[in-house]
Amino acid sequence: MPDLPILFTDAEALVIDKPSGLPVDRPKDGTPALADMVDDLRFGFARPPGIVHRLDRDTSGCLLLARNHGAHRRFSAAFANHEVQKTYLAVLEGVPAEDEGVIELALSKISSAAGGWRIIPAKKGKPAVTHWTRLAVRDGRALVRFEPKTGRTHQLRVHAASGLGLPIVGDPTYGDGRVAMLLHASRIVMPRHNKPAIDVEAPLPARFGSWQLGQG
Repeated sequence: MPDLPILFTDAEALVIDKPSGLPVDRPKDGTPALADMVDDLRFGFARPPGIVHRLDRDTSGCLLLARNHGAHRRFSAAFANHEVQKTYLAVLEGVPAEDEGVIELALSKISSAAGGWRIIPAKKGKPAVTHWTRLAVRDGRALVRFEPKTGRTHQLRVHAASGLGLPIVGDPTYGDGRVAMLLHASRIVMPRHNKPAIDVEAPLPARFGSWQLGQG
């Protein structure tokens, strides 16, 4: 079992710092996945926690699990209603001209037998909105903060590559994939009606290197 740092735990929730390279669901290639490891995250509970949302295989950071069925229903509803605040940090293959902005670019899934599936911008696709802020610039690249207002598959990766015209460094699908992808789910805020919100941050992992100094 890979190292799964626990960022938060209480009677109904668990937040882990998912490492890059670990898929959440079981992939066809047989790679070990988080879904195979939840039994080791019981920590005294009779049932393993349930995975509430997903991060891409190559994305690291905050991942929320629910420790009972009631919490799972409430958390899932909060995601569906866009009540959850999510913050990501990414390094782009270039520097945006502006300091900040909003990307509104509808997305659709396409697939082929030869190339598999991917997400593309499409006027008739599902609406997708991302707020972004440039945090630091170094060696022709930029560290940005992404705050997605919707939760579409590959939203940030496609919004970076097609909305900003600057793919995320290391993106294996929408960029060159020559290094590990520099996309990290740095913070999650889950509102709760009966107790304080879950507000958790995950530190930038080592693969970001000196960009950790540029986090603002």
